Amino acid sequence: MKTNPILKEHAAKRTKCVVYTRVMGYHRPVESFNIGKKQEHKDRIHFCEQQKAS
Repeated sequence: MKTNPILKEHAAKRTKCVVYTRVMGYHRPVESFNIGKKQEHKDRIHFCEQQKAS
């Protein structure tokens, strides 16, 4: 995999991004999930509802 030169240039400014997901009515960080649940979250398919043509 090639490394983007922009990422190298700004490596000191990068920060960790915490991803949350809704589980049973409340939000939890994905990083706290066990291995199986992390893979399940990764395998999810997201869809975008298309607008109806008028």
